[in-house]
Amino acid sequence: MTSDLKKRVVDHKRGKTRSTKNRGRFSVVVIETCQNRVSARTREKHWKSGCGKEFLKRSGIEQSGSSSGS
Repeated sequence: MTSDLKKRVVDHKRGKTRSTKNRGRFSVVVIETCQNRVSARTREKHWKSGCGKEFLKRSGIEQSGSSSGS
């Protein structure tokens, strides 16, 4: 969840984000725009949940075993 996607991706790639620091390469697989932080957080939780990850696998958006980011 971010208001500046470009900066967020750069921070992840430079290892400045603890959640992806030691996970190797990643890619952004879903970008959504939300009206507020509460709805953005709800959507982020969905995509990181089991059913969100399963949807991405079934859709061919994310291959199993690959890393992803938000």
